[in-house]
Amino acid sequence: MSDTPNYMTPAGYQRFVDESQWLARVERPRVVVEVQDAAAQGDRSENAEYIYGKKRLREIDRRLNFLSRRLANVQVVDPKMQKGDRVFFGATVELEDEEAVVATWHIVGEDEVDLEKKHISWKSPLGRALLKKGVDDVVTVKRPDGATLEYTVLAVRYG
Repeated sequence: MSDTPNYMTPAGYQRFVDESQWLARVERPRVVVEVQDAAAQGDRSENAEYIYGKKRLREIDRRLNFLSRRLANVQVVDPKMQKGDRVFFGATVELEDEEAVVATWHIVGEDEVDLEKKHISWKSPLGRALLKKGVDDVVTVKRPDGATLEYTVLAVRYG
């Protein structure tokens, strides 16, 4: 297990807890009953319901183990409790690129990334470049193809 904390926003933490509880209390018990019913039908080697149910149980257990490992080292950081004009975990950052296109990004934990919602990890190339920057700072981000992009920080907000 890593010593690095798994930073999460309160919303991300709650999603993980809710999923873990639902899998353990609702989904897994339901699938166990389905597997028991399928096993009672006889020959398990050709019983699709039994085979699928066992596979689904393995998937559930694998996901529960993953959630448990991620939650074991979680450090919840509430953006509403943050202040200042510098970019840190939980910040909402408004950026302008080289072509004067403005975009707003939210700096979140690795498990909360959602590009459709404009949520990027604090460990992503853009997230790392933005950390500790303030309004009017210019950040340079190297793309995987080797090209570089420049952004100007227009605003930093928390909450």
